[in-house]
Amino acid sequence: MTARTVDEIRSDVYAADDLPYGSARSAHVEALTDEAAATGERPLLVEALCCLTDSYTFSAESHKSFVPFARLLRMWDEDPGDFDETDTERLFWMFKWITAEARNQPQVPLSSLEGWLAEMRRRYRAAGHSPRAVYSCEVSVARHLGDRERMLAAYTRWLGSDRDAMSDCQACEHDEMGQLTRDLDDAASLERWGPVLDGTHHCNRQPHEVLAWSLLPLVRLGRLDEARAHHLRGYRMVRGDEALGAAVAAHIEFCALTGNEPRGLEILAEQSARWGHEGDPLARLHWLEAVALLARRLVDHGHAERPVPGPDGSEWTAARLRAHVTDEAYDLAARFDTRNGNRHISDCTHRRITAEPLLAALPLGLRTEIIARPAPGPVQASGTVPGPGGRATDDVGKDTDELVAEARHRSELAHPAAWQAWDAAERAGARLSDADQGDALEARAALRARESGPGSLHELLTAAADAHERAGHPGKALLARARAVLGSGIQEDGEVPAAALAPLAELHDRLLSLHAAGRATTEQVATVRLLHARVRTSLLDSATGTPDGGEVPHGAAPDGGEEPCDEAAAAARDAEAVALESELERLVFFVQQHIDAASAYTALAGARELQARLVGRRATTRAISMWKDAIAYHRNARRPWAATTAELGLAQALMENEEFDAAADLVRGVLADEARTTLLGARERSRFSFVLAHAVPGDEGAAPLLDAAHQADLAGESGTLGALARLRLAGLHCRREAYEEAATILESVLPDLVAPEHGHRESDLVQARVWLAESYTATDEPRLAAEQYALAADTVQHWADQGHHAILTHRAAEALAESGMPRESARAYGRAAALWRTVGNDGALVRALRARAWQELAAGEPASGDAVMAEAVHENERALREAEAAGAAEAREELGRELGHTHHQRARLVLDSVEGPPDETGGEEALRHLERASAAFLACGAAGLPDHGRIEVLAAGLELFIGRAAAAAERAHAVTRTLRDAPDPDGTLAGLTEECAEINEAARQALSEESDR
Repeated sequence: MTARTVDEIRSDVYAADDLPYGSARSAHVEALTDEAAATGERPLLVEALCCLTDSYTFSAESHKSFVPFARLLRMWDEDPGDFDETDTERLFWMFKWITAEARNQPQVPLSSLEGWLAEMRRRYRAAGHSPRAVYSCEVSVARHLGDRERMLAAYTRWLGSDRDAMSDCQACEHDEMGQLTRDLDDAASLERWGPVLDGTHHCNRQPHEVLAWSLLPLVRLGRLDEARAHHLRGYRMVRGDEALGAAVAAHIEFCALTGNEPRGLEILAEQSARWGHEGDPLARLHWLEAVALLARRLVDHGHAERPVPGPDGSEWTAARLRAHVTDEAYDLAARFDTRNGNRHISDCTHRRITAEPLLAALPLGLRTEIIARPAPGPVQASGTVPGPGGRATDDVGKDTDELVAEARHRSELAHPAAWQAWDAAERAGARLSDADQGDALEARAALRARESGPGSLHELLTAAADAHERAGHPGKALLARARAVLGSGIQEDGEVPAAALAPLAELHDRLLSLHAAGRATTEQVATVRLLHARVRTSLLDSATGTPDGGEVPHGAAPDGGEEPCDEAAAAARDAEAVALESELERLVFFVQQHIDAASAYTALAGARELQARLVGRRATTRAISMWKDAIAYHRNARRPWAATTAELGLAQALMENEEFDAAADLVRGVLADEARTTLLGARERSRFSFVLAHAVPGDEGAAPLLDAAHQADLAGESGTLGALARLRLAGLHCRREAYEEAATILESVLPDLVAPEHGHRESDLVQARVWLAESYTATDEPRLAAEQYALAADTVQHWADQGHHAILTHRAAEALAESGMPRESARAYGRAAALWRTVGNDGALVRALRARAWQELAAGEPASGDAVMAEAVHENERALREAEAAGAAEAREELGRELGHTHHQRARLVLDSVEGPPDETGGEEALRHLERASAAFLACGAAGLPDHGRIEVLAAGLELFIGRAAAAAERAHAVTRTLRDAPDPDGTLAGLTEECAEINEAARQALSEESDR
């Protein structure tokens, strides 16, 4: 292989500075350093060694930085002339890195560590640098050694020293200042980190690290929203950086101490490469501490045998991983202690590994697994259970008869906590009669229905029915069998089969006969009739695509494409709805004629709820009245806790009627009522919070959306309502430009929106991909943005309105261009242009063609670029003629200005298609296009005058450049005359006039020089 020249090697060294840090970059620079050394060119070797030291320092191989730095020092001592100004500055700057690296390596003796610090002090003094950076390093060393007195003394000297070129950037200085009080004074640390956290100061390591350090202080101070935001934003910043392992560890520690162990496991799995990062032992120690803490929390929760990610790709359980990393952490800490001569590091390690949680749970808004925690059941050790009013009642000291009486009372009220009372009675040794056993089984079935839906209840309810029959209670038995019909018939997708109607009708007829004989209550007859009506309503909802029972509250998802309408089917559904309403009115009449107990009002409430659902599609005001009636009936039945469905329905109806404040007040009232909230299951709580989020304005919806997502997770509905809550939460983050947080949540929710079993609308999926693409764009990840736009475009390609398809394809092309993928971008712009042509949006068509032309040029195809730009001109002129013929003034003005831009861009394309300055031929061609652009803008009247002036100034400048000074002067004079008396509200025209004057002066000088020759 032919040896490369010094200039070629130097060019590659310079280019390496722009490569991402990591082992690949380090290996590349190592090879360049060897090449540089072989040339014998010492200045080149200096540049390569500086680059190599830099590459090692900010990678997982930081321990290797000592060798190239020592070599640099030796070369400096031999001949400082080999170092230019930049190399000299880098040499002294890197002293800080080497001192920190010596601190991080326990095999480096303390005397050597102090020696590096002393050497830095000596050389800084000799070079005339401020000692500020030296004192900053000393503060860090003293903090590591646990020498608080020395640390504070050095800190005082640090603050008293002047800043100069060797001082750390402001962001890093604020980071170190906050470290002084970290874990000692949270408020003080956060105050010192403030200018980094608020964006005043930043660098390539900040705010990445400070966001991580701030997590636990924020939690301890109760600033939970900030802690959540810092995690969602900060982890994205550090997750792919080899040198930021300690910050990654801080995020795992945060998860372990805030009830987010599943999220910690996700990070652990994603960061598997860090097990092999041993070059920075101090960072590795922090990693081991965090993993040991996380594993310990899992073991404490009773998940010792749970499989977890670990080193070497081996199979690990939580208990085994805990033992492994805890031992390694203490061993590594002991190595530091041996070097440092104290137990400071081991003490810190012990505190971190044995830390107790700060919160039981801090919802992050992410889709994560729910890990069961050992906790007392609803019946506490004291024997307390929630009473009918929601207040706890104490069962300690009660005999079995009292416990059974309490349980019977709760079953009579259909109280949500009835199952707890029956459990308490059974644990106390009570002997239950057949009637009691039936009630206890029904109470447990009701609990299971609240926790996991009505499916799989058949066995419990059939056993309850058998017990009631043995007890001689045929009404209760038939009602339990009716409920069992639904308990066995619910399909996996939640639909109720029509086959349930016949057995329900038969059971209703039997109950009606019993009622006539006085052997069944009005509530029992009416409830089975209601069950029959609910199945019909569910079937109707399924046919219309309407969610059952408020599953998707008002405003839950963006509008998508319209579904095709079958008029005959719609008429049949309307007829069924009318028939159902009539049936329910007859049911209401029956109950009102036969009220035999307060419980009968529960049936009236159920009827009104179904009626409200039916009429809500056509008459919101009437639905509101019916929901209110239902709530009142539940209260008359002395069962206010049963009003949940009605309250949710009323809140949604109020929002449909644009009574958002009333809806919010209603939901807040429920959630603020402790007697109610203690009885709400996670599914119900999730729905209330979701509705509240849509009733309140703007950012106020964030907190209830977080709660809705968290409660949905607890209820096993992460993929359905939880996904919708997260989607809406991400939208709020996008609107307030918190794109890192939005991206993290959207990445979490996308799998649920894609999964067909969750039944999400395509419009939800498209909206998620668009928001995620916008977030990626804002966080400088254009390739990922392009992927999301393309996937969204694929989803909408069958929608009737192809405008969506065109917009998304166009955005994908823009993102591909931003990613530096011109060929792919050109193809995408071609697809977008074809779609815009189909849609009939001529302006967008022209813009897509222009953009494609530039991407063709960027791909090295200037001829293709020129052809596409010519097509853009042709399409623009065609559209403009059509607009003029149609008398469409607005379209004519838009397309006229677009034509000006198209000619202008064609001129630029001509100039950019050749390397170096344009020759006369190329200049003349570009001038022709500029003149056409100028004329197009001038034809737009006053609105086009600023663009006309800009183009004329460009043309005059081009004429001057290609040696036509007289023509340039003439054009500049003409522009000045045109713009002189035109309105100029923002000073644009005045600026163009000044440019014309400068061109005139340059032309005068050129003509004078030509005359002299």
